[in-house]
Amino acid sequence: MRILFWIFLISFTILRVITSGPTKITANFPEDTNPLKEKISSFYKKTLPEPHASLLSGMVLGTKTGLPYNFWQSLKITGTAHVVVASGMNVSLLAGFLLGFLALFFKRKTAIPILLTAIWGYVFLVGFEAPIVRAGIMGSLAFAGQTLGRVVSVWRILALTVLVMLAVKPTWAFELGFILSFLATTSLMLFESRIRTYIKVLPEVVKEGLSTSLAAQVGVAPILFVTFGQFNPLSPVINALVLWTVPLITIIGALAGIIGMAVPFLGSLVLYLCYPLTSWFIWVVTSLS
Repeated sequence: MRILFWIFLISFTILRVITSGPTKITANFPEDTNPLKEKISSFYKKTLPEPHASLLSGMVLGTKTGLPYNFWQSLKITGTAHVVVASGMNVSLLAGFLLGFLALFFKRKTAIPILLTAIWGYVFLVGFEAPIVRAGIMGSLAFAGQTLGRVVSVWRILALTVLVMLAVKPTWAFELGFILSFLATTSLMLFESRIRTYIKVLPEVVKEGLSTSLAAQVGVAPILFVTFGQFNPLSPVINALVLWTVPLITIIGALAGIIGMAVPFLGSLVLYLCYPLTSWFIWVVTSLS
């Protein structure tokens, strides 16, 4: 109960800033101006139909431009819009995949500097959006601690990350992406493992998505309601039905984009592997919106 009190106290304070503060929270999406990012997004659109291509661009690159209006409304109604907003989950997926791959060829102390270079290369590609930067800093601190042989508290890492980000760019405190990323991360750290114990009878693929979604909703639901004017109580269930596809789509899409820049035909073949996954995602979201 004490933890819930602090979560809702933080949410209430932020809501007061949103509704009465002199500086408005912005939920506007920045323009995508990175040439490489635009090139990969264009490759997706040449290969896959809409809304598959735009959904893929959102998951892999955080690109929101080009999303069909009706599909975007369905994402908001079902509470799955976070999938096509640059997310720290993208960095986590990239880090996990690369660490496993690099471990096949290098010792951990050699692999981690390569991994950190790749992480910040991805942050640069996506465009230094607040949730991506947050995940990049937290990942860097955690991996640096491992390299030095130290066990670092995730709470200290999160607190230090917030302080560093606000010191560099204080206006991030009024950006929706920063607020949601901070609250979702905090809620996941507090509640995900506890929720998982209560739903352990469910299949693993559903259990992981549902526990993650429910935990994140504790912190972000009030903000989403005030910002978008709606909240779907079925959102955790809908998220559980589609979140299992996100890691697969993100990793396959990223590999296809890289390959497609060099060998378009081969990249297209790899990209087609995403189509059944994006089809399921789109069907669930549009059917339940």
